[in-house]
Amino acid sequence: MLRLGKKQEFKRNFNLLSTLGFISIYMATWEFVLVSLSAGFSNGGFGGLFWVFIGTVTCYSTIVASLAEMTSMAPTSGGQYHWVSEFAPAGQQKFLSYAAGWMSTLGWLASVSSSVFVMTSLIEAIIDVSDADYLFTAWQYTLIMLAFLIITIFFNTWGAKTLPKLETLSLFGHLGGFFVVMIPLLVMTPKNSAKEVFTEVVNSSGWSNTGASCLIAQVTVMYCNLGSDSAVHISEEVENASINVPRAMWWSYILNLVMGISMLIVMLFCIGPLDVVLEAQSPYLALFQNTGSSAAATALLVILFILISLGNITALATTSREVWAFSRDKGFPFSRWISKMNHKRQVPDNSVYLTSIIAGILCLINLGSTFAFNIIVSLTLLALLSTYMISIGCVLRKRLLGEPLPPARWSLGRFGIPINMFAFFYCGLVMVFACFPSNLPVDTSSANWAPAVWTGVLALSGVIYVVHGRKHYTPPVVFVEGRRAEGMELQ
Repeated sequence: MLRLGKKQEFKRNFNLLSTLGFISIYMATWEFVLVSLSAGFSNGGFGGLFWVFIGTVTCYSTIVASLAEMTSMAPTSGGQYHWVSEFAPAGQQKFLSYAAGWMSTLGWLASVSSSVFVMTSLIEAIIDVSDADYLFTAWQYTLIMLAFLIITIFFNTWGAKTLPKLETLSLFGHLGGFFVVMIPLLVMTPKNSAKEVFTEVVNSSGWSNTGASCLIAQVTVMYCNLGSDSAVHISEEVENASINVPRAMWWSYILNLVMGISMLIVMLFCIGPLDVVLEAQSPYLALFQNTGSSAAATALLVILFILISLGNITALATTSREVWAFSRDKGFPFSRWISKMNHKRQVPDNSVYLTSIIAGILCLINLGSTFAFNIIVSLTLLALLSTYMISIGCVLRKRLLGEPLPPARWSLGRFGIPINMFAFFYCGLVMVFACFPSNLPVDTSSANWAPAVWTGVLALSGVIYVVHGRKHYTPPVVFVEGRRAEGMELQ
């Protein structure tokens, strides 16, 4: 913190195990494999979804490794916008880091909204087990989502002191739930053939090119694996953060990758015929009902609901810390109020409340629409990947020019240039496909509006930068040791 020029505002209550739990339950890869991969069935069928998943997680690992190294260099709650400020060319760093801060905030906010949508869809699925004709109306969906947000606020304010223990328990729940869900599926369901699972690529999306259709499926696959950088934004609450956070990022990714692939294989073998899956409103409900037992289906859905609920507590925690950090650097209007700390609870209360309100507004836009959920997924990816791309690009530029980088206890070493370069271009590739609709044909009601929202927020950040940020925003690099003006106090 001294090198970064920041005062220590939080107690360091998270150790390696609780940090590992924090990331793992937020990522919840095997859980989201079950509940959010429905688009992949139409964009490639069983075989296409399996091989796209393998390719995506392999490529995405370079992004995780690049982010972990930057975390080791500068373990701060600011994350990407701080790294851009410290590593970008001096003439561009202020605006680029400002834009990265806004994009990071947008991505994490969208992720909170998407989590409460999934929680609400699981409640509906639990009811559907006994009453297949029941459907929530749009307003019911939205009210339930808002209710879940309010509950999540409690755990992130009054219950904040229990978070490290809760994250440790969540890790064991994440591991135990994996086996509790997987074993009944393997024992109780009829199985598809290995040929169907691994070799049959079926394009039912309306796209004329099967390869393009499968590449679009990367979007939901990456959503299942997103979040290894969530712990970056609690770095200032982690013991020995420069080594514990990157270790937790990398090994939680590996753990979730292995569990995610395993659960994907189980799902593809046990879910039943593809044509039935494509007709199902909730493919994961069809999977659980394939056990032939309503009681088993209900129990499995409840387990998923509990685990994803725990992940949403983590989502609000990491988002509120990022918002707090950006406000500490005066990145938003009313930053002084947003960045105010409750020192008794060691929580930025105002940041938690504001984050929840904006996530709630996104829920109002959603209104319970599955189509709108897909837009929120694309928006999450566009916003976060843009920050990854900028920050990784800044480090890559310094490496290519031979400029010095801060020491990193978790380092890519001589593999830094190829890993950073691949990660940079892969971010760009996925961002392109996140702009496409998953199915054709489209009209105004089914188009992917995420690029328009992303561009709109980017434009808004530019306007606010001109009006507010150019004068008030203090880029983190001005406080970093070696660049800090003589006599300047820690922030």
